[in-house]
Amino acid sequence: MRVRLIVWFVLLARLAAAQAPDTTRQTPRTTVSGVVRDSIARAPLAGATVQLVAADSLVHLSRTTVSDSLGQFILADVPAGRYILGFYHAMLDSLGLEPVARRVNVDASRPLRADLAIPSAARLRAIVCGPGPDSGSVVVGVLRDSRYRMPVAGVTVTGEWLELTLTPKGLDRRQPRRVATTAKNGWFAFCNLPSTGTISLMATRGADSTDLVEIELPDDRFFRRDLYLGSARIVLTADSTPSDDSLAPRPTRRRAGDGRLSGVVVIVETDMPLAGAEVSILDGPRTRANELGEWTLVGAPNGTRLLEVRAVGYYPERRAVNVVAGEAPIRTALSAVTPMLDTGDCHERDRSQPEGIRESASERRRPISHRRRGRTAEGQSDVGPLALCPKRESGAQQIRPIRDSHARQLRRSLFASDLHRRPLLE
Repeated sequence: MRVRLIVWFVLLARLAAAQAPDTTRQTPRTTVSGVVRDSIARAPLAGATVQLVAADSLVHLSRTTVSDSLGQFILADVPAGRYILGFYHAMLDSLGLEPVARRVNVDASRPLRADLAIPSAARLRAIVCGPGPDSGSVVVGVLRDSRYRMPVAGVTVTGEWLELTLTPKGLDRRQPRRVATTAKNGWFAFCNLPSTGTISLMATRGADSTDLVEIELPDDRFFRRDLYLGSARIVLTADSTPSDDSLAPRPTRRRAGDGRLSGVVVIVETDMPLAGAEVSILDGPRTRANELGEWTLVGAPNGTRLLEVRAVGYYPERRAVNVVAGEAPIRTALSAVTPMLDTGDCHERDRSQPEGIRESASERRRPISHRRRGRTAEGQSDVGPLALCPKRESGAQQIRPIRDSHARQLRRSLFASDLHRRPLLE
């Protein structure tokens, strides 16, 4: 009896071995690779989750990887078949998009190259604002809580900009405003904004708010900006005890919180640390960079705030920062203020301009903001801020435009100072 059972088990084992697949004959496999790109920033997209799943019932397979710092990804050991290749990234949430996917056919006899990308700015404008005249800029983003980084719904986001129009009656000044309310996923969008220029964004909910954040609209007329909503408390930085002395310094109101921010300040031209630079949150705490250019701000209000960096002899820098836990150190580069007097350019202009358009002695005595613009030999008006050039022969002075890079920096500084220097609410 025992012999019969042994023979029976041996036969079953041989039958099972005969029906098992031959592992020596494996299905041909290949690799699927490519690059994930951010079409808006025109740069590789790092940290994107790339997934390949079977599109038919003949192959049951899925592969997942993450794009590297160059946006590259590789999916190995993929058999032949039809698949859906797609990716997910946090930026897609900011743009209000679903994961981007495409269909691919894999031939096991050769590797497959398949790139992925966030849609272009033109296509995103049509997706966000719908079909219609493509004439304005689009700004989108997601509003999150500064403490937990979770999307916040039902919050008012305001966008405003300045319009100056020259009319027969004078200069007409308008400040249009658009208002949007965040969706359940914190998403907001503004359509049909000016094609070029600067606009300001601000989110408010009760006592919580962000700072007024400036956005320079890009040439492709599509911009993404996420915001973090936070609270701030008002503190007095001087003695607030009533005094009969009318000359006693008045207490200064500052915004404070429990946020922390750090970074480094360097010089653009040399990439060397800029010691002694003053770093501050607008109407908030301030500090100075050490000998290594490093700085740390404590007691900053949480949320999206305006960081201002200043140093004597350098153009100031103002930028939006997110005061949230775990934020990476901020690197700021300041450009040295270069002399506005360029005798070489002035000599060239002296030879090309008629004598009648040079500045008279009486006009040189007028404030520079009231002087007339210079004119070129063709009779067209120069643009940009004005500087004085010495005349080559007689020593008289004439007006010439400042270099474009200087003009942009000056306009940015003046606009920022005029727009943001507002008194704190009582």
